[in-house]
Amino acid sequence: MIKIEKRLRFDPFWRIKALATMASRMMVETRPLAESDPRIAARAADGLVAQIESRIAVGELADGAFLPAERELMAEYGISRSVVREAVARLASRGLIEARHRFRPVVRRPGYDAALSAVSGIASHLLSDTSGIKSLYDTRVFLEAALVRHAALHARKEDIGALRTALAANEQAISDSQRFYASDVAFHAVLYEIPRNPVFPSVHKAFTSWLAPHWERMLRSPERNRINYLSHREIFEAIVERDPEAAERALQNHLASAWEYVRGTFDERTAVATRLVHG
Repeated sequence: MIKIEKRLRFDPFWRIKALATMASRMMVETRPLAESDPRIAARAADGLVAQIESRIAVGELADGAFLPAERELMAEYGISRSVVREAVARLASRGLIEARHRFRPVVRRPGYDAALSAVSGIASHLLSDTSGIKSLYDTRVFLEAALVRHAALHARKEDIGALRTALAANEQAISDSQRFYASDVAFHAVLYEIPRNPVFPSVHKAFTSWLAPHWERMLRSPERNRINYLSHREIFEAIVERDPEAAERALQNHLASAWEYVRGTFDERTAVATRLVHG
């Protein structure tokens, strides 16, 4: 009591500080009880997400850095472990962090790849039937038709060189379907690079990622690979000749033929499923 009186005599604000400290401790101690209400826990997670997003945006949490440990976040913000984990899950779904089991989450600065990656779960749901796949494929055709026209009109010397290199790799892989698929993706990727717009390569990566599970189920053969290679060569030659009409026509024919081949595999799977259901 004497010590408190002396403290008050020399520091009149000590009592206010002490009460504030006591109140803060009480809030932290009672927070877990309050967070048992899902609505309060959700608001707490919203607050933590906003704080971490802000720290990433200003560079306090740099790209590639580890997110602070769960215990650190709990102590710093006075929240429970469940709230931290909910916030981490939300940040991962937005592409702001990379979260893997048994590893510390890693910060990923927002970018086009991250933005498209964040909707991959929704895309997978939309691609659960043939109509969804066809809609996405038509979007790809529409975009690539514009890209080959642009390439025919604006491709630079180094762009033509990149296409020529990709085409040569495509031809060399005809006998190996796995390598051919990778070289096919690489050839089309060059078309997305030519406009020098960072959105387009990210879109191509997203298309490839979303459609890959379906394309990988296709039956492949050196004969089919050669047909696709010749289509790529026709597109390339039209671009070199600076003929946007021929380039678009070659691209449209190539992707229309590819879709007919893919659709056949869908029809076969549907027929098999029907026979299994109806005996």
